[in-house]
Amino acid sequence: MNIYQNSRILKKFLIVILGITLLTACDSIQAEEKNITKAKILSGDNYGELYDQGKLRTYYLYTPKSYNPDRPMPLVLVFHGDDGNGKSISNVTRFNELADKKGFIVVYPDGIDQKWSLRGNAQGRVDDVSFVNTLINHLQQQINIDSHKIYATGFSRGAILTQALACKLPDKISSFASVAGSLPVRLKSNCEPRTSISMLTINGTNDRNVLYEGDDRTQRGALLSISDMVDFWRSHDQCTSSNKSPDFSEDKVKTAIYTGCSGNSAVWQLAVVNGGHFWPGGSSTDKSLNKFNANLGLNASETIWNFFQSHSL
Repeated sequence: MNIYQNSRILKKFLIVILGITLLTACDSIQAEEKNITKAKILSGDNYGELYDQGKLRTYYLYTPKSYNPDRPMPLVLVFHGDDGNGKSISNVTRFNELADKKGFIVVYPDGIDQKWSLRGNAQGRVDDVSFVNTLINHLQQQINIDSHKIYATGFSRGAILTQALACKLPDKISSFASVAGSLPVRLKSNCEPRTSISMLTINGTNDRNVLYEGDDRTQRGALLSISDMVDFWRSHDQCTSSNKSPDFSEDKVKTAIYTGCSGNSAVWQLAVVNGGHFWPGGSSTDKSLNKFNANLGLNASETIWNFFQSHSL
């Protein structure tokens, strides 16, 4: 073997060694990047994004201090109302504080232009029900979520979206809570979930945005009255018994708890007497609302979590 051949062999050997070194370095860098990503979502405030239906979507995520990547944890999705965003509804509901106490993850998605769309159309609007499905799949790849304990709640237009999710995603979300919202009339006829639906509703009897007796005059479109909405879910679940506040009750919150429902589901209705369009027990800069909340003694977020804990897929 001559010197030229030896040189060629040496070059090949060095190239192989260099290639192995580079691959090892790349694997190390990728592992480090994965570890960094994982570390970012271990606890506290996080902000994420993903592409869906050709749109960049964003969300605010809070993981409690007790989160352990090796143990699955419940997930609560919280949807803001019109002109809000994920961060603003987190401040109002204070679910982050509750998440630290009770041990669950909270995600607050952002609507496009601070609004939610229940169906896409030719004008480029997205289908936010489909987006929520994509978001759940995305989060399950990012963080250890208990797939049997995924819950959804929302305020106002976010509550209307929550009702739509109950119709369309009962295989992904185990129970629902609607605050200051109702079921759209046009959605009712197409709402035929194959499983029982556990639904908690909280509405003010003096709500001027989502009328207690039904709303067919707003840009949201026609909404069922609160009693018709509750009857719809109670009938769907084939509930056989109820426990209601008596008509002569002076309680500030009238309750109707429907049980004996199929699939161990339940329907709860809370009517805040003389209450308006608000999140009971939530944070507010309105002094009169804070006074009303103090006298009311109802914390919607705690009530919702207690309801959620009783149900899983």
